[in-house]
Amino acid sequence: QVQLVESGGGLVQAGGSLRLSCLASGRTFSSYALGWYRQAPGKERVFLAAISSNGEHTYYADSVKGRFTISRDDAKNTVYLQMNSLKPEDTGVYYCAATLRGALYEYDYWGQGTQVTVSS
Repeated sequence: QVQLVESGGGLVQAGGSLRLSCLASGRTFSSYALGWYRQAPGKERVFLAAISSNGEHTYYADSVKGRFTISRDDAKNTVYLQMNSLKPEDTGVYYCAATLRGALYEYDYWGQGTQVTVSS
């Protein structure tokens, strides 16, 4: 089992950047594929990005491709989401997630979320 804690959210102006971090507990972090999701006010949670357990493969939603970058540091048990060229529609609660099934499969473990607000 793994526990996840996100950080790095905040208020930023449109066009700005933020880097989210997600620290995981446990000694088998490198076995997990990791993902980032976002839930906007009044909407369902949506997939943003994922990275395979070995870090060789990354996947992105069309809405963030070219602006967001997912990465992992297994030595620090941390997954990151670098977000550039932020837009007001990027506002929401950002969640990291982990799974042993593969980066594009259902995620079993979730963090508590961190709020990102992008002002226009």
